[in-house]
Formats: sequence, structure tokens, C-alpha cells
Amino acid sequence: MNTIPTIFNEIFPAYTVIGGRERLGSTGISAVLLNRSGRYARRSLFYDLEKTGFDNVISVESAPDHYDVEELAERFPFARFILPREGISLGEQINLAASELDSHLFFVMWNDLKIIAGGTARRMAERLGVEEESCVCKRLCTVPLILNSRYETLPTLIAPGVFRRKVRTLFFPPNREGLPSLYPFDGVGIYDRERFIRLGGFDTTLGNTYWQLMDFGFRAHLWGEDIVSTQTLKLSYDGTIPPEDTSAGESYRRFYLKNLAPVFRGDYAHLPLRRFPGYLLKSGEGPASAWEDFSEGRRWVSTNRFRWRCDIRALAGRWDDAPAAETGTGSAGD
Repeated sequence: MNTIPTIFNEIFPAYTVIGGRERLGSTGISAVLLNRSGRYARRSLFYDLEKTGFDNVISVESAPDHYDVEELAERFPFARFILPREGISLGEQINLAASELDSHLFFVMWNDLKIIAGGTARRMAERLGVEEESCVCKRLCTVPLILNSRYETLPTLIAPGVFRRKVRTLFFPPNREGLPSLYPFDGVGIYDRERFIRLGGFDTTLGNTYWQLMDFGFRAHLWGEDIVSTQTLKLSYDGTIPPEDTSAGESYRRFYLKNLAPVFRGDYAHLPLRRFPGYLLKSGEGPASAWEDFSEGRRWVSTNRFRWRCDIRALAGRWDDAPAAETGTGSAGD
């Protein structure tokens, strides 16, 4: 088991940066462009981002053949291209982009998404209370309304529920302003950079994207941060929505130890020893390996114990009235 990170970007992949020598504006918000495989009209996409007026654009490249990066960097000097030496996860991509920016906010989107409502970058920042020299944004992440290619609203708000000591994720469509979400669907949203870094960003030692998002969302809410939806910003997918891999494994076991197993008492959290027998039974590991993982989880919880504001049972109760459909499961512990 790799050591659980305790600070932002404690584990840093190797990468190269091209371009980004100019700043387009001073709105307080930059764009982070993530790239899925497939051919998309890259030049027109950067034209659209330029017209929106983001301070900078960070494009995290995923294709091994970066044939057009030099050309795009020359044509769009406000765009900075991150070229990882190896393939990296969603969380690593967002962490890297956040480390390369100095805007108060950053808007994470994919190359198969387009903004269909929301106004300019300055208007987006103003709605969130961000001015050029100061940030008064009060939430970690604001998630937009997302439509499919037929312009139908998708159920992109996620709620946690506890059923018979199992945690399930529930999805429902946003139908009014300011609804909470467990995590930003597909990673898409406007993040407060300072809060994101203070939270520790994404845990990149979790190899599964779904559990990275789950860990980020649970940790955010358990530590008192807010992830909230808005009706004023709309995006739509050009293609099909990629499925989520919700299978349990090593990533889930680490997620469990960090988020579901801790108990909140008064003003701090701890991971009690009585959780170990159940963890050993369900982990599929030998006693020595399971104890090593469990002990690492206890150390991480102890280091951060005063950052908790509630535990999983109290957190799930906040979404009791959310209309939703069940999707994934995970053990909530004893």
C-alpha cells in the first residue's frame, strides 16, 4: 500500500509544459481542458475558450502523438499544454493543472463538452463572488447543468445513502439552484483553487477514477466543504457519456479506511481498532498485509483528525429527501 498523501501533490508525475507565455484576462477564472481519445476540432475549441475570456487555458494532453501542440501554442499563447511522460489518472490531471495556475478559480471541462449557456468567464467569476485581487468564494466546487447530445438534462447530481450498513451513490437531475452534490460528475465543475489545495486535491494513489471522485467528494463534505450545483451554467456532451467503473478493489479499500470507517467524536475523528476484524474479513488480504493497510489508514486519520466535521452517517442524512436511483455500493462498516 502506497502512503496516503497528506499534502497537495505530494506524489507528482513527470511532465513537460509547452506554451502559456501570455495571460488572456484578469477575471479570476481559468479553464482546464481534459482530453478524451477521438478526433475533435481542437482549433475551434480553443477559439471558443478564447472568446469566453478565461485568464488562461491549461490543456492536459492524453494522446501519445501531440502532433498539433506546437501549432496551437503558437496560435493561442494564453494556452499552456501539459504533456505527461506516462498516462495519468483524472485526479492527477486536475492536480497538475491546479498546480500550474494562479487564478482564484479553475473550470474543469472535457474536449467533448461545449458551453451552451453561462456567459463570459468574467460573468461566471462575478456570480461566484470573485474579484481580480481577492476571492470571497465560499464553496469548494460549483457544478454546472449538463445535457446529453439531444439536449436532455442528465442526472449528474450525486447523493450518498446508507442502506443496511452499505453506502450507495444515488443520481438525480438538478431541478433548482444550489442543490448539493457528493462530487463533481465526470470531474466537471468550477473549483476554488485555494480550497482545493487546502483539501489536498485528489488522492492519486487511488487508481480507479470512480473511487478517486468518491474519495474527493466524501473527504470534502466530511471536512466541511460544499459542492453545489448551479442552473446558470450549462454544458452539453457531443458524444456518449463514458461509463464509470464502480468495481471494488484496492482503491475501494483505501477509500473505505479514509472515509467510511472513521468515527467522529465531538471535535475529532478516529479509526477505531474494532473496525479491523471486519476489514480483514472483507479485504481478501492476509492478516499482515491487511494490518499494514489498516495501520496506514489510522495514521492518516489521526494526522487529519481535527479536520472532520461529521461522519458518514450524519453526512448521508443530509440527502434523505433527494429523489434518486441507486447505482453503486460500498460497505459503511460496523
